[in-house]
Amino acid sequence: MQPYLFTFFVVLLTVLLMIGLTLNVGRARAIYQIRAPATSGHDLFERAFRVQQNTLESVIMFLPALCLYAFLIGDKGAGIAGSIWIIGRLWYAVAYQREPAQRGIGFMISFLMVIGLWIGAAYGLFLLYFKV
Repeated sequence: MQPYLFTFFVVLLTVLLMIGLTLNVGRARAIYQIRAPATSGHDLFERAFRVQQNTLESVIMFLPALCLYAFLIGDKGAGIAGSIWIIGRLWYAVAYQREPAQRGIGFMISFLMVIGLWIGAAYGLFLLYFKV
């Protein structure tokens, strides 16, 4: 088996998620006639835009944590946590588009996965540094 196969799969899914969210913003721009560079105008466009931006902000914390965890602890654990993060972000995106007040569960799922990956990576670094 290739090393980091599960982690790489999650990275690819993350890129696909971002592509989908970007296309959704473009679709919303066309439907609600929001011309670039405007980022406001119609509530449903603003929801699509915020989902994309919030997910991008999360990706910045998620991907380094995922890769460090995979390298320091293990690929399968990173793949599982990363898959749960993807599910959380999808939940977040759908909920935010429907009713922004309902986005909390998806946010918490993905946020907890990021925190877990960072804690795991820190633990792995501790073990490596102290050769425990």
